Parts: sequence; structure tokens; C-alpha cells
Amino acid sequence: MTGDAFLRNLLLFGRLLRQNGLNVHPGRMLDAVGALESIGVGSRRDVRAALRALFVHRYDDLAVFEAAFDLFWRPSGGEPGGVPLWSLGERPTVVARPVRGTPVSLEHEQRSTGSDQAPAALPDMGVSAYSAHDVLRTKDFSEFSPDEIARAHRLMSGAAWRLGARRTRRWEPARRGAPDLRRVLRRNLKHAGELLDVPARRRRTKPRPIVVLCDVSGSMEGYSRMLLHFVFGIAHARRSVEAFLFATRLTRVTRYVSARGVDDAVARMGRAVVDWGGGTRIGESLRTFNTKWTRRVMRHGPVVLIISDGWDRGDPALVAREMARVRRSCHRLIWLNPLLGSSTYEPLTRGMRTALRVIDDFMPVHNIVSLDRLADHLRALPDRRGGGRSEPWTSKVRTRSTLRPHASGSS
Repeated sequence: MTGDAFLRNLLLFGRLLRQNGLNVHPGRMLDAVGALESIGVGSRRDVRAALRALFVHRYDDLAVFEAAFDLFWRPSGGEPGGVPLWSLGERPTVVARPVRGTPVSLEHEQRSTGSDQAPAALPDMGVSAYSAHDVLRTKDFSEFSPDEIARAHRLMSGAAWRLGARRTRRWEPARRGAPDLRRVLRRNLKHAGELLDVPARRRRTKPRPIVVLCDVSGSMEGYSRMLLHFVFGIAHARRSVEAFLFATRLTRVTRYVSARGVDDAVARMGRAVVDWGGGTRIGESLRTFNTKWTRRVMRHGPVVLIISDGWDRGDPALVAREMARVRRSCHRLIWLNPLLGSSTYEPLTRGMRTALRVIDDFMPVHNIVSLDRLADHLRALPDRRGGGRSEPWTSKVRTRSTLRPHASGSS
């Protein structure tokens, strides 16, 4: 069904109903667990109907159950109750306790049957409700309200982005590792050449460089500003970050993401990038990157992150050629597509189909949870270039290419 947090909440809900006179015995709780395992908890209406069918045996108990359900399965911040219940299993729950001795006020909508019986006041149970941050972390960026955008900015700015390290060619002293022959000879001269002290050394590590190319065309309008805050976060967590924005042309914005003040920097970038919100020419932008910036920013084997939905108005052959050039110059080439977070998404656009033949990893980037998974993936990257290449979509695209024509699109 879901995690332990949701199961604990379900047991508390049954206890709450028993204290208000409903006949909810342990056998009914086992039936409820089995029912929710079968239907899932993705729909609040289905969960309500299943629990109502199992727990309500008298007409007089219906109003108490409805009021208890609305009170119990509510956000901790007092937000509307139409939030998916599966978010309750994401993280440890937050306890919301009313003042003891004060009756809980419940507003229950009168049914069409005309029943005017007031529901019983529910006792203080220490009811566990989910945190609004859990909903915020799993919600799609394109569905954020202005208030949620501000809260997500604060949440992302406080995150410690650790995105992996690389081994350099330089050595440093260590307790364990390969013998340091120079120090071995120097330290053992006083022992007449006897190897009594064998110091060790290891490779020095540094944060792996990251190059970000973010699409700011019209089709990415719902995601680009939130993703820029992610770029700001990783740029301030480490110095080795190069940032570029592209739509119909490429613009380097590293000096903006390195400055303080995210909102002011985004405003300055909006004025500097003249094609913000326009069309998309991925091939031309990558050609500018390869001819003008590769030798300057692609040193020490960086990880290249291309953030785009794949809609392209240019030549697919140019995209393939320039993507291959980028791939030969970097340690890892990762394409981040916000549309991949949808279960019905298929990479049918020309730019996306072309890129899938070259990239190492194809990952979603539509909410905060996907950004956390990206950070975990970068920390787990192999030291050697190209190791562990994943192609979850390549075989599907090749199979579908014989069934339907390539879909083209413009922003």
C-alpha cells in the first residue's frame, strides 16, 4: 500500500472512530488495510468510499465518519483537503494537537436527506497530519501557485547540494593507501635504510565540474524559473559550475548565477537573454557552445546537464552531430526533461528522439523530489567516463519509429 507513516495514521483514524461510538474492531482494520492495498491511495474519493463501507454500520454514524475523515486527513497547515493521500507516506508526519479541554469544531455539510443531527465532538487524539512540505516536494513545478513558488524557493535555497567529486592527478598524505615512495625513503634514512615507517598516499578529490544548459523557450515557461533556482543552489554550493541559457541562441549566464540575490539575478538574466520565451533551436545553440565555449569550460571532465523538453525547430541532423561532440568532451551527458514526470509521456519530438541516441542518462526534473534523485545519481556516478550508461527509452523509440512518423513541434 504505502509506507509505515500512512499505516500508523490509518490505525489512529480507527482509534478515533472507536472513541466516537463506531464499531471499528481489529478485524475491520485488517479489512481496511487489504482494501487499500487493492485500490491504492491515489484517489481521496476512493479511500473515503472504501473506509465508509467498512466502518459505517448505522445511518446515525455516517455524519460522524464524514466529519472525522475531513478532520483527520487534512494538511497540517490548514490548506484545502483535496491533497493526495499518498503524500502521507513520503516522510515522517507532523503532529497537530488542539488545546486540551476545548471541543473540536466541525463543519459538516448537510446531506440531501435533510438530517440535522449534529456530529459528536471528536476528542483530542494527537492526530497525525502530513506536512505541507511533503506535498510541495511532490507537486509538479508547472502547477505551483505564487505562494508555493516562494516556499519552494526557500526550501531549495536551504538544501545542501552535494553532487559528487572527482579524483585528481595530485596526491595527498593518508593513513591508508598506496605507499608514498618519496616519503618512505626520506623517513627511513635514519634507520639505515630499514623500512620501519611506510607512509601512504591517496588521490586528492575535488568537486566534479558541472555545465548546465537550460532551455528557456516558450514551451519551458512553467519550469525554467524554478530550475534556475536549482542552478543557483548548486552554483553557490560549489564554484565549478558553468551555466548557459538557450532558446534560439546560446547565452552564458555564469556571472549571474554566481552573484548574490536570486530574484535580482533572474531579472538581470531576463534582460540579458533576448530570446527568453521564444522558439527553440537546440542544434544551433549546441554548435555555438562547441565552437566558442568547449575549450574554456569543458576541462577536468565535467558532467553536462541539458534541461529541455526536446521541442526543436531546427535540423535533427545538426542536433545529433553537436550532441555527439558534447558527449566526447564530457564525463557524463545527462538530459533532464520535465515532461518525463508524466506517466503518459512518450519522447516523440524530433529533438528528443535524436538526443536519446547519444545521451548517457534520461531523467525527469519536474519537482523537488526529482532534483533530490538527480543529486543522488550524480553522487553515485562512476569514476571512469561512460560507465554504467543507461538507455531506458532507446529501445522503445527504435521500435515505435517503424510504427509512426517522427513528431515535430515548435515552441
